[in-house]
Amino acid sequence: MSKLTLEISSELAEALRLPEDERLTRLQQELAIRLYQKGLLSFGKARELASLSKWEFHELLSQEGIERSYDEEELESDLATLEALG
Repeated sequence: MSKLTLEISSELAEALRLPEDERLTRLQQELAIRLYQKGLLSFGKARELASLSKWEFHELLSQEGIERSYDEEELESDLATLEALG
């Protein structure tokens, strides 16, 4: 498995209007939101990048005014899950 590392200068990191201990988490969430919004990451992978649960990521998208795309494959998966639950 390969790993991708993004380097941000300390000057740029300090320019962020965020407490130092929130920077990494916030950058990951912002990246996840934008990649999902542009269709470059699926909901599940964007959620994984943001390190959030399914429901937390739904809430984050809602707060940002991002509509969730919902395709036929996701519908079929959800229907199968509901059927399995009884």
